[in-house]
Amino acid sequence: MKSLQTPLTPSNITSLREGERVLLSGVIYTARDAAHKRFMELLGADQPLPFPLEGSVIFYAGPCPAPPGRVIGSVGPTTSGRMDAYSPRLMRAGFHGMIGKGPRSPEVSETIRQTGCIYFSAIGGAAALTARCVEKAELIAFEDLGTEAVYALTVKDLPLIVTNV
Repeated sequence: MKSLQTPLTPSNITSLREGERVLLSGVIYTARDAAHKRFMELLGADQPLPFPLEGSVIFYAGPCPAPPGRVIGSVGPTTSGRMDAYSPRLMRAGFHGMIGKGPRSPEVSETIRQTGCIYFSAIGGAAALTARCVEKAELIAFEDLGTEAVYALTVKDLPLIVTNV
Protein backbone atom coordinates (compact mmCIF):
# COMPACT_ATOMS: atom_id res chain seq x y z
CA MET A 1 0.00 0.00 0.00
CA LYS A 2 1.32 3.42 -0.98
CA SER A 3 1.04 6.63 0.98
CA LEU A 4 0.14 9.85 -0.87
CA GLN A 5 0.19 13.43 0.30
CA THR A 6 -1.90 16.30 -1.07
CA PRO A 7 -1.62 18.40 -3.10
CA LEU A 8 -1.25 15.76 -5.78
CA THR A 9 1.30 16.21 -8.54
CA PRO A 10 1.80 14.30 -11.77
CA SER A 11 4.99 12.84 -10.32
CA ASN A 12 3.25 11.31 -7.29
CA ILE A 13 0.33 9.80 -9.21
CA THR A 14 1.81 8.62 -12.51
CA SER A 15 3.11 5.39 -10.98
CA LEU A 16 -0.29 4.41 -9.55
CA ARG A 17 -2.24 1.61 -11.21
CA GLU A 18 -5.92 0.69 -11.17
CA GLY A 19 -6.76 -1.55 -8.23
CA GLU A 20 -3.85 -0.28 -6.13
CA ARG A 21 -4.62 0.65 -2.52
CA VAL A 22 -3.38 3.95 -1.12
CA LEU A 23 -3.49 5.92 2.12
CA LEU A 24 -4.13 9.59 1.41
CA SER A 25 -3.12 12.35 3.81
CA GLY A 26 -3.41 16.11 3.59
CA VAL A 27 -6.21 18.51 2.68
CA ILE A 28 -9.12 17.37 0.49
CA TYR A 29 -12.34 19.22 -0.34
CA THR A 30 -15.90 17.93 -0.10
CA ALA A 31 -18.30 18.80 -2.90
CA ARG A 32 -21.51 17.25 -4.16
CA ASP A 33 -23.96 18.15 -6.92
CA ALA A 34 -25.09 21.58 -5.73
CA ALA A 35 -21.52 22.75 -5.03
CA HIS A 36 -20.39 21.50 -8.46
CA LYS A 37 -23.13 23.54 -10.11
CA ARG A 38 -21.83 26.63 -8.31
CA PHE A 39 -18.26 25.78 -9.32
CA MET A 40 -19.40 25.88 -12.96
CA GLU A 41 -21.05 29.26 -12.41
CA LEU A 42 -17.84 30.64 -10.89
CA LEU A 43 -15.67 29.26 -13.70
CA GLY A 44 -18.13 30.62 -16.28
CA ALA A 45 -17.80 34.07 -14.73
CA ASP A 46 -13.98 33.80 -14.59
CA GLN A 47 -14.16 33.81 -10.79
CA PRO A 48 -11.88 31.72 -8.55
CA LEU A 49 -13.16 28.65 -6.78
CA PRO A 50 -13.13 28.69 -2.96
CA PHE A 51 -9.96 26.57 -2.91
CA PRO A 52 -6.88 26.28 -5.11
CA LEU A 53 -7.56 23.92 -8.00
CA GLU A 54 -3.99 22.95 -8.83
CA GLY A 55 -3.28 19.56 -7.28
CA SER A 56 -6.52 19.50 -5.30
CA VAL A 57 -8.65 16.45 -4.54
CA ILE A 58 -12.44 16.59 -4.38
CA PHE A 59 -14.27 14.09 -2.17
CA TYR A 60 -17.83 13.56 -3.36
CA ALA A 61 -19.29 13.62 0.13
CA GLY A 62 -21.56 15.62 2.40
CA PRO A 63 -20.36 15.24 5.96
CA CYS A 64 -22.81 14.90 8.82
CA PRO A 65 -22.57 17.33 11.73
CA ALA A 66 -19.95 16.45 14.30
CA PRO A 67 -21.18 14.68 17.42
CA PRO A 68 -19.75 15.86 20.76
CA GLY A 69 -16.03 15.20 21.01
CA ARG A 70 -15.55 14.53 17.28
CA VAL A 71 -14.10 16.64 14.45
CA ILE A 72 -16.79 15.54 12.00
CA GLY A 73 -19.77 13.23 11.75
CA SER A 74 -20.03 10.36 9.31
CA VAL A 75 -18.55 11.19 5.91
CA GLY A 76 -18.88 8.71 3.09
CA PRO A 77 -18.71 8.82 -0.68
CA THR A 78 -21.70 9.59 -2.84
CA THR A 79 -22.29 8.27 -6.35
CA SER A 80 -19.65 9.84 -8.57
CA GLY A 81 -21.67 9.64 -11.77
CA ARG A 82 -23.79 12.54 -10.51
CA MET A 83 -20.72 14.79 -10.96
CA ASP A 84 -19.83 13.52 -14.45
CA ALA A 85 -21.34 16.55 -16.19
CA TYR A 86 -18.96 18.83 -14.25
CA SER A 87 -15.78 16.78 -13.82
CA PRO A 88 -14.12 17.23 -17.25
CA ARG A 89 -14.15 21.02 -16.94
CA LEU A 90 -12.75 20.88 -13.41
CA MET A 91 -9.99 18.48 -14.47
CA ARG A 92 -9.02 20.76 -17.34
CA ALA A 93 -8.99 23.69 -14.89
CA GLY A 94 -6.29 22.01 -12.81
CA PHE A 95 -7.56 19.71 -10.11
CA HIS A 96 -5.92 16.29 -9.96
CA GLY A 97 -8.09 13.88 -8.01
CA MET A 98 -11.61 12.75 -7.22
CA ILE A 99 -12.89 10.42 -4.51
CA GLY A 100 -16.28 8.77 -4.74
CA LYS A 101 -18.00 5.51 -5.50
CA GLY A 102 -19.26 3.89 -8.65
CA PRO A 103 -18.27 4.00 -12.31
CA ARG A 104 -17.54 7.11 -14.34
CA SER A 105 -18.80 8.00 -17.81
CA PRO A 106 -16.64 7.32 -20.87
CA GLU A 107 -16.07 11.10 -21.22
CA VAL A 108 -14.80 11.40 -17.64
CA SER A 109 -12.60 8.32 -18.03
CA GLU A 110 -11.08 9.76 -21.21
CA THR A 111 -10.52 13.17 -19.58
CA ILE A 112 -8.78 11.42 -16.67
CA ARG A 113 -6.35 9.86 -19.16
CA GLN A 114 -5.86 13.11 -21.10
CA THR A 115 -5.22 15.30 -18.06
CA GLY A 116 -3.27 12.93 -15.82
CA CYS A 117 -5.90 13.05 -13.09
CA ILE A 118 -6.91 10.17 -10.88
CA TYR A 119 -10.18 8.75 -9.56
CA PHE A 120 -10.18 6.94 -6.23
CA SER A 121 -12.97 4.83 -4.79
CA ALA A 122 -13.68 5.18 -1.10
CA ILE A 123 -15.32 2.47 0.94
CA GLY A 124 -19.08 2.89 0.75
CA GLY A 125 -21.10 2.05 3.86
CA ALA A 126 -18.21 2.84 6.20
CA ALA A 127 -18.78 6.58 6.66
CA ALA A 128 -18.33 6.46 10.44
CA LEU A 129 -14.95 4.75 10.00
CA THR A 130 -13.91 7.19 7.26
CA ALA A 131 -14.66 10.06 9.65
CA ARG A 132 -11.95 8.73 11.99
CA CYS A 133 -9.37 9.65 9.32
CA VAL A 134 -10.43 13.31 9.48
CA GLU A 135 -8.23 15.41 11.76
CA LYS A 136 -9.78 18.78 10.93
CA ALA A 137 -12.94 19.97 9.14
CA GLU A 138 -13.42 23.58 8.09
CA LEU A 139 -16.44 25.00 6.24
CA ILE A 140 -15.01 27.08 3.37
CA ALA A 141 -17.90 27.82 0.98
CA PHE A 142 -21.64 27.71 0.31
CA GLU A 143 -22.83 27.39 3.91
CA ASP A 144 -26.41 27.74 2.67
CA LEU A 145 -26.12 24.27 1.10
CA GLY A 146 -26.05 22.60 4.52
CA THR A 147 -24.36 19.21 4.36
CA GLU A 148 -23.59 19.88 0.68
CA ALA A 149 -21.47 22.92 1.57
CA VAL A 150 -17.77 22.74 0.71
CA TYR A 151 -15.47 21.68 3.52
CA ALA A 152 -11.70 21.48 3.68
CA LEU A 153 -10.89 18.22 5.42
CA THR A 154 -7.45 17.44 6.75
CA VAL A 155 -7.17 13.65 6.54
CA LYS A 156 -4.58 11.15 7.69
CA ASP A 157 -4.24 7.76 6.04
CA LEU A 158 -7.65 7.80 4.33
CA PRO A 159 -7.88 4.34 2.71
CA LEU A 160 -8.70 4.49 -1.01
CA ILE A 161 -8.51 2.32 -4.11
CA VAL A 162 -7.23 3.66 -7.43
CA THR A 163 -10.12 3.22 -9.86
CA ASN A 164 -9.15 5.25 -12.97
CA VAL A 165 -5.77 6.66 -14.01
